[in-house]
Amino acid sequence: MKMDNLTQYDFKGTLKNEALKYNFNLTDEQLTMFENYKNLLLEWNEKINLTAITDEYEIILKHFIDCLECTKYINENENIIDVGTGAGFPGIVIAIYFNNKVKITLVDALNKRILFLEEVVKRLGLKNINIIHGRAEELAHNTEYRETYNIVVSRAVANLTTLLEFDVGFLKVNGRCLFLKGDNVKEEINNAKNALKILKCDIENIYNYNYEVNNEIYSRNILQIIKKDIISSKYPRNFGKIKKSPL
Repeated sequence: MKMDNLTQYDFKGTLKNEALKYNFNLTDEQLTMFENYKNLLLEWNEKINLTAITDEYEIILKHFIDCLECTKYINENENIIDVGTGAGFPGIVIAIYFNNKVKITLVDALNKRILFLEEVVKRLGLKNINIIHGRAEELAHNTEYRETYNIVVSRAVANLTTLLEFDVGFLKVNGRCLFLKGDNVKEEINNAKNALKILKCDIENIYNYNYEVNNEIYSRNILQIIKKDIISSKYPRNFGKIKKSPL
């Protein structure tokens, strides 16, 4: 199903119906926020590269529904950091869903995206959101952010080995990673065995879900990983070392 010129005007109705299929009963307020978010995404995407997905129905499934899935494993009042948030996926989606009942920090290295995120937060009236312009491997050594968060989320940022090194330093002991991954997650896990050991992490669960767009099935996974102990202060290393010598 592709959005056409008639159905695009019922964005909220389409989103509501699709969300119900995945057990998300969105309120009118949430639906309006998602519509405004979509409008800003498409408006800004004409000026800066935020997403290759511009069809409204695909935005509903590939961005909003996909990111909503991770909210099933988040509780109210948790302190969350979204590393490499890009256009706000999944951090802004989490914020809309919980409607100010979680604390969220959004991190991105590109200032243009930071300006977009600030506009989204302002226009949607979102609270309890901190937006930081910076590189994860540097921020994770800052005492203000290191071992501060209950949950770190990342989507479409890097392979699991690299992602773990970027993200784990932000977590408290017994904090959790929620990584949104594609269908090659088992291969990524196999390649990340050493990184998991060095960074004191265990895989707790792999949550699989699927959605269909234009008769194509997308197999997705949320990888839940727990940090079992404090890690060495040398991690994460600088980006050059991470890239040259993966754990």
